[in-house]
Amino acid sequence: MTQWDVIVVGGGNAGYASAIAAKQAGAGRVLLIEKSSETAYPGGNSYFTAGAFRTVFSGLDDLLPILHNVDSETAKIVDMDPYTSQDFMNDLMRVTGGRADPELANILVNNSRKTIDWLDKVGIQFRLSFNRQAYKVEGRYKFWGGMVLSVVDGGKGMIKQYHEAALRHNVTVQYGTTLTKLVTDQVSNKVQGVEVLLQHPSGSTTKQTYTSSAVILTCGGFEASPSMRAQYLGKNWDLAHVRGTPYNTGDGHVIAQRDVYAKTAGGYSSCHATCWDANTNPHKGDTVLTNQFTKSGYPLGIMVNRDGQRFVDEGMDFRNYTYAFFGKEIMNQPGSVAFQIWDAKSLPWLREEEYADSVVEKVVANSIEELAEKLAAPTQKGSWKATLTSKKTLVDTIQEYNDAVTAHRRQFPNLKWDPAIKDGLSTQSSEKQLKLPKSNWALSLDQAPFVAVKITTGITFTFGGLAVDPQTAAVLDTSSQPIGNLYAAGEIVGGAFYDNYPGGSGLMLGSILGRKAGTSAANISTTQHKSSRL
Repeated sequence: MTQWDVIVVGGGNAGYASAIAAKQAGAGRVLLIEKSSETAYPGGNSYFTAGAFRTVFSGLDDLLPILHNVDSETAKIVDMDPYTSQDFMNDLMRVTGGRADPELANILVNNSRKTIDWLDKVGIQFRLSFNRQAYKVEGRYKFWGGMVLSVVDGGKGMIKQYHEAALRHNVTVQYGTTLTKLVTDQVSNKVQGVEVLLQHPSGSTTKQTYTSSAVILTCGGFEASPSMRAQYLGKNWDLAHVRGTPYNTGDGHVIAQRDVYAKTAGGYSSCHATCWDANTNPHKGDTVLTNQFTKSGYPLGIMVNRDGQRFVDEGMDFRNYTYAFFGKEIMNQPGSVAFQIWDAKSLPWLREEEYADSVVEKVVANSIEELAEKLAAPTQKGSWKATLTSKKTLVDTIQEYNDAVTAHRRQFPNLKWDPAIKDGLSTQSSEKQLKLPKSNWALSLDQAPFVAVKITTGITFTFGGLAVDPQTAAVLDTSSQPIGNLYAAGEIVGGAFYDNYPGGSGLMLGSILGRKAGTSAANISTTQHKSSRL
């Protein structure tokens, strides 16, 4: 039996933030345990992200001191509106239908900017997200959607920087360690440590017990568990492709409810999902290409299901407010697959990292009729997955869409296409209206070549989780009372997100609560040490 001051379960964004904060707050021996091995899937889902953080900021000058990719000449051609606390709160409440827990929402919004500064001091390197959140229009970088920051080298870079920072703070990181039980006092139910299953290099496993003054759960959601997805998210969700680590199987959810009667919160029937390459491994993400299998170019074209019918308003809002919602909509389509389609006008605007020939299989044709023929046939590799069932419907859908776009242009000839703003170029006019509109960025599909990619639902993380006290990150029991010595942060926490979420707010909340959890756990540890010396 080994004694620690603080044990952190899970080595992603929230876990590292917790462990580092605990050391900074005075904890002595801090252990971070991670289920994966050091070489295969370290860093949890954080490794597979773009490293995007949504934060309040007052403008470019506010952010320049922490940026690693903006020189003085580049700064002169950046257009960026401030993103206020009210903007952040409005976006959060708007996309969650007003269901986000008010106190947790306030913690997220009002702690975002100072936590970015803390992360910068810890050693996380930020950059402006030119490739994901800006378009270069008429020689100027125009940022859109409120979110402008990401980490240098994305999720991979973030985990590397976190790990180096943890070692500088003398945090012990132990891989191949699976949580199996929370050790509790039989009378008070206070958490006193953990039981784990330790994987040895030889392949053998042993059970071990570690005692500690406090435990912090940062071990993610249940998105990698097909059975839990089907149980909580519903029909067909066992078929969703896992975007990230295969190790987020809901262990912490189950163990906390079983061992300490933890309360749950948040949208258990919803999740963060996105448009994802249909040709990927359904059970785990790719550690090399990671987030590049995301297919976020749909605002520039249209999406149709296997029957050739559109099923979402591709231009209803900026991508970072719709991708988590649209990804789930694909799951509701026949076969849980769809196609994204563009013509020559919009192809140059697609992001190279997601749509390069080396990243995704494209279907290319010189006419819509030829495109329909190709989409109805198996892939070059002989797969019938995601094949079109009605060629005629696809052709008719695109023709009707083009007619509506043309009618709108006749009525509003002075509107200009601009992907960096909600440009109002739509399919709705007094002459013709589609039952399902495209509200912005509607360009006709009439210039060859025509290109399609096949997509499915890629699940990122689940919204339901454990209930915590937002001020301390203490896990609550089913009577809404704090469970002694137990804290949580990251995707295992529920209450902030329902149905949808504003892009970049997940990592932001994880680091905020991680910092709170680490500080709270360290305070428990130092208090116990003082008491033992009296």
